Amino acid sequence: MIRSELIQLIADENPHLFRRDVERIVNTVFEEIIDAMARGDRVELRGFGAFSVKKRDARTGRNPRTGEAVDVNQKYVPFFKTGKLLRDRLNGDA
Repeated sequence: MIRSELIQLIADENPHLFRRDVERIVNTVFEEIIDAMARGDRVELRGFGAFSVKKRDARTGRNPRTGEAVDVNQKYVPFFKTGKLLRDRLNGDA
């Protein structure tokens, strides 16, 4: 599912809301998650999962084409851990 499909689904299920308002709400939720992660905060959506940021230390990598050693700088990467409810639904337990 892509963002526009999510917006359309929510708008269809809530006919009292205008599509542009649903779009604004969805975009605000995503922006707030992104802003929180950029600050280094953890975002937890109960039953769904938790978004956090993990630090990857600098290391020496390898160029797969040439085999040459390459320095890879330290970086921060997003990490998502599923919640119990989501994990159970995916495994048919709920």
